[in-house]
Amino acid sequence: MVRDPIIRVEHLTARYGPRLIFDDVSFEVQRGEVFVILGGSGSGKSTMLKHIIGLYTPAAGRIWIEGEDIAGAVGAERLAILRKLGAMFQSGALFGSMTLLENICLAMEEFTDLPTEAREAIARTKLKLVQLEGFEDFLPSEISGGMKKRAAIARAMALDPRILCLDEPSAGLDPITSAELDQTILRLSRTLGVTFVIVTHELDSIYTIADRVIMLDARTKKIAAIGPPKELRDRSDDPWIQSFFRREATGAEGAP
Repeated sequence: MVRDPIIRVEHLTARYGPRLIFDDVSFEVQRGEVFVILGGSGSGKSTMLKHIIGLYTPAAGRIWIEGEDIAGAVGAERLAILRKLGAMFQSGALFGSMTLLENICLAMEEFTDLPTEAREAIARTKLKLVQLEGFEDFLPSEISGGMKKRAAIARAMALDPRILCLDEPSAGLDPITSAELDQTILRLSRTLGVTFVIVTHELDSIYTIADRVIMLDARTKKIAAIGPPKELRDRSDDPWIQSFFRREATGAEGAP
């Protein structure tokens, strides 16, 4: 199926001070796909995600969200672009003193003029989408790790973004809970048509959810490969890529 790009990354370079993370990287994310960012330690996976959601400013290059340059936008124009993005961080980052309902309502309180009843109705709908109906009045400390991750996804959906960016959503979860989270992501992708950009190193999740992956290489500071994960596993002649997908140690710097 031919899709149109919702994100275009063009000649992106990232640095932490003098340290080069990746250099002159370009790729596209198609509308409605589940796109996964992979790479060994230090390759810049989370850094790439944080550039896409506007937390970091590129050292060079541009990132286009539906044809608009997020790095170059300012003021109301930048806020309008950011409204198209929702983010879930590795820890979930829920406010511990607030109920799940209150956590989800928070963004609507900040960025909309909706009355309380409308905000709460929307929040309940988001929690139902991630199968947390009935947990609206629970605090984050009162639910499991997997439920926290799903609640964080519900909060990321509060303003109906077109793109959801998830950083290591399966981190710290047991295999069964991780598989349940994968199914939540797939269900949201198929029913809502949301585009997902996900950082993860969990191979089972990658094979289950990813339409395509991009592999960043800490050695070259470039893209090592891009494509459907099973095709890269089965057809790549790059030993590093083969070892990544087969969980084989290589001893090379930047390898998994």
